[in-house]
Amino acid sequence: MHFAKKFKQTLRETNSHLVVGLDTDVSKIPVFMKSSVNPIAEFNNLVIEATKEYACGYKLNIAFYERAIDSGFAAIRSSLAAIPENLITIADAKRGDIENTTELYAQAFLDELGFDSITVQPYMGQDSARPFLRRKNKFVWILALTSNYGANDFQFLKVGNQPLWEIVVEKAISWNEHKTGFVFGASHTKEISKMTKNLPEVPLLIPGIGAQKGSLEKTINALNHNLFVINQSRSIIYAAPKAENAEEFKAIVGEAAMKARDEINGFLMIKK
Repeated sequence: MHFAKKFKQTLRETNSHLVVGLDTDVSKIPVFMKSSVNPIAEFNNLVIEATKEYACGYKLNIAFYERAIDSGFAAIRSSLAAIPENLITIADAKRGDIENTTELYAQAFLDELGFDSITVQPYMGQDSARPFLRRKNKFVWILALTSNYGANDFQFLKVGNQPLWEIVVEKAISWNEHKTGFVFGASHTKEISKMTKNLPEVPLLIPGIGAQKGSLEKTINALNHNLFVINQSRSIIYAAPKAENAEEFKAIVGEAAMKARDEINGFLMIKK
């Protein structure tokens, strides 16, 4: 199934715009899991079991798995196997290199590991994204406006009369409109409003809510379409640091995910 079709179907069937970020730091895993053969995999599998009823997908920040080296990629495979097939998966790898190198990244993340989609740095231009875009039924999330304080260094620089982020969006859309979405930090509500008004069929991945304290209400009110997902990581997956067993952990984390989903849906209902 084409990702764009799966994306819309998943949003509709799950009644959720919540993506749970599996940014798993082994130092923050509850004590009872640390004796597992692969604590990261164990932690992720319990998070997925607890949250899959409330999420439309999962985003794995690859840095947390590359750091683990031996156990990291085994944990990725285990996590992807645990995620229901109808939910979307995002490799938050932020790759972007010359084409022959990017081809290897595409083989690793989209072909071998089987992620639905991947985040891409666009600075090197079209050929740095082309191998990802060539994959059938896969999708690319281009970094457009990020929520870190250093975003101002480049993303708002003027190119003629336009900020650089707008040029990035225009160029990336021209590479393949049907396989391209964008990452917009939740703090950029003015830009989110403009983006979703001008491109009503282009999906957004929005981080910056939850532990980063972005305003969910302002973000929802800025949107002019419903083709979006909001990533929340730490506020959900680390909701039960002192849990003493799997059942206690799942109950607390599941409740955090349910609350996050319901908050998003609540603001959408008010907006209507």
